[in-house]
Amino acid sequence: MTFIEWFVFILIIQLVHFLGTWKLYVKAGRQAWEAAIPVYNAIVLMKIINRPKWWVFLLFIPIINLLMFPVIWVESIRSFGKNKRLDTLLVLITLGFYIYYINYMTDVSYVEDRSLNPRTAAGEWLSSIVFAIIAATLVHTYFMQPYTIPSSSLEKSLLIGDFLFVSKFHYGARVPMTTVAAPMVHDTLPFINQKSYLFSDDITKKESSLLNKLQLPYLRLPGFQKIKRNSIVVFNQPADTLLDMNDFNPDRTYYKPIDKKTNLVKRCVAIAGDSLQIIDGYIFINGKRTELPDRAKPQYNFIVNTGGQSISRTSLINRYGVREGGQMQNGNYFLTLTDDEAARIAKNPSVKSVTKTIQQKGVDGDVFPHVPSLGWNTDNFGPIYIPKKGATVKLDKESFPFYKRIIREYEHNNLIVNGNEILINGEIADTYTFKQDYYWMMGDNRQNSLDARAWGYVPFDHVVGKPVLIWLSWETNGKGINKIRWDRMFTTVGGSGEPVSYFKYFLFLLAGWFVFDFIRKRKKA
Repeated sequence: MTFIEWFVFILIIQLVHFLGTWKLYVKAGRQAWEAAIPVYNAIVLMKIINRPKWWVFLLFIPIINLLMFPVIWVESIRSFGKNKRLDTLLVLITLGFYIYYINYMTDVSYVEDRSLNPRTAAGEWLSSIVFAIIAATLVHTYFMQPYTIPSSSLEKSLLIGDFLFVSKFHYGARVPMTTVAAPMVHDTLPFINQKSYLFSDDITKKESSLLNKLQLPYLRLPGFQKIKRNSIVVFNQPADTLLDMNDFNPDRTYYKPIDKKTNLVKRCVAIAGDSLQIIDGYIFINGKRTELPDRAKPQYNFIVNTGGQSISRTSLINRYGVREGGQMQNGNYFLTLTDDEAARIAKNPSVKSVTKTIQQKGVDGDVFPHVPSLGWNTDNFGPIYIPKKGATVKLDKESFPFYKRIIREYEHNNLIVNGNEILINGEIADTYTFKQDYYWMMGDNRQNSLDARAWGYVPFDHVVGKPVLIWLSWETNGKGINKIRWDRMFTTVGGSGEPVSYFKYFLFLLAGWFVFDFIRKRKKA
């Protein structure tokens, strides 16, 4: 839905509210017209149900408002003496329309001084659970989201089993686009392995489906920081769709809304307006070899020839810090190493040679934009321009493969190719001006990462947030207490130098809170 369509929809909701509640407003000592004025009617309603005015703010936050509406329905009927469980059940299963019955068919009286305390222990428990979910959803959606590292694409910078807190407010929190969805989960419900949102998967009906029309247009709150080169970013995978099989061939067989596409974490090696090229595995931005932060550990695949002599895995881990690979075949080890690790291993008396495996320039690696004649691969790629909002590029047979996905899918234009003619929204076009910024996301594990070299540019509207803290790190192969990587607990993701754990300070603050809470409760008792 567009902003205009949503505006009309909100006006309809206001009309529904007025028709269903105006008599109740009068019985509460208010004027009937007060039920018809948007926003003001919500402020008046908070007075009627004896709840704080700041609840009104929650009613206008997407996703949060879906959790608040049932609370308001229940509070409204209880303000007019409808306290039975049957009343509560009816107002919930009728999606609030039970209030129409109370408004027109019953002679209720306004309970001005009703008690706001739950009448039973179960009611108090349920009330606490509801508002805990609302508070957690608010934080999760607009401020900070937990995230788990699922793959080794950023190995040594971020490890498999790292649990992160991802800031939504650094780059600006993105307002959820999928309105009909379970709170605090991504695309799949736990345990039952079903979709967590309601959305038509049929591509041919995606525009006409009522559920799909309930999608909010893209909107992002102001952030206080822009994405910088070499920052680690969490984003939705652009290729998690089947709208254009010519660009990428994912395993998915359905279309997904942007905010429900798979979450990934990569390093942003190039920002909007940059020119990127990869030469023998090394990244060059605007003609200069990129300088990575000292915590970044780019890795490559190496063949280590030992002449048949074995090197123990313990030695690889303890002496060289190597965790990936380690299997010997035909007298060679195939290892994933940084350049420094490779140099150290080369000094081992048992090692005959250490060779980096690089795809030569001109050998097609089936990478973006999937044009075999370019001869690009993961190790020798580009140069390629990273689109910038407001920039205009020439469209022809050579440039079209780079931008067709942007024009059609990311920026929602009607795109038709008729011979050598390119038609955008029905008009012949030989240039195109971009509507948003784009980024180039890659893994530090250069030759073992599915990243932008496969699917291309990442639009800014796909950006989720910035990882800021590792709050837990879990070693899959560890045992007992050693399964936790204690030295990574509460370490920052950014910064320079060796990561410093703030776990002891967290424990100190946690202990201080428990002491303070204990003393407060004793004084209150």
